[in-house]
Amino acid sequence: ELLTSSKKKVKMASLLRLGLRRYGGLWKRYYATFAEELQAEEHHAMQTLTTWKRISLFIAIPAVTFTAWHALQKEKEHEHHIAEHGRPPFVGYTHLRIRNKPFPWGDGNHSLIHNRKTNALPEGYEDEE
Repeated sequence: ELLTSSKKKVKMASLLRLGLRRYGGLWKRYYATFAEELQAEEHHAMQTLTTWKRISLFIAIPAVTFTAWHALQKEKEHEHHIAEHGRPPFVGYTHLRIRNKPFPWGDGNHSLIHNRKTNALPEGYEDEE
């Protein structure tokens, strides 16, 4: 038994019943609201998933495919132009191909993706003598 502020003796079971009467309905309402919000969020997530799948399939994949095709066509045009006219002559501009320290691979003078036909070294093309 407990004493309340009005100094009445109250049993624990009656306090529990009182609490359930007052707040039991609130819990049910809160749980129902939470369940509705969860269901609405799941519905929104599925809509968003569907939207991004469609964007990927109908916009992104065709755009990347077209861009790759276009880049390949331009590269073929460039190769044809170089084959027809030859590569441009080497001009040793001082602001290009600066080497303050050697590269950490090979002889230190060639970049990691060096191409002998198109990339010049600071002193000129490799295959020109």
